[in-house]
Amino acid sequence: MTKLAALKAKLLKNPEVRREYEAADAEYAIIEALIRARTSAKLSQSEVAKRLGTTQSAIARLEGGNVSPSLSTLRRYAEATGSRLQIDIVPQ
Repeated sequence: MTKLAALKAKLLKNPEVRREYEAADAEYAIIEALIRARTSAKLSQSEVAKRLGTTQSAIARLEGGNVSPSLSTLRRYAEATGSRLQIDIVPQ
């Protein structure tokens, strides 16, 4: 195990650290899904923005994790990229 992996394993033994890590991990998963949907659709941020009736900078903020999007925004983004929004709640 690398030093970084060992440190991560040690830190994640702390329940508070684990909760924060998992919360951040979920946010990054959403960001990755947005970018993957857009790139799979071969669209630029500007093209997605036009389909949503917003600006390229708003899409950049959304993909950068600088805003907390509503479900409506995520659904519209998915539709604009030819995707479907799917939300799943799983046991810990």
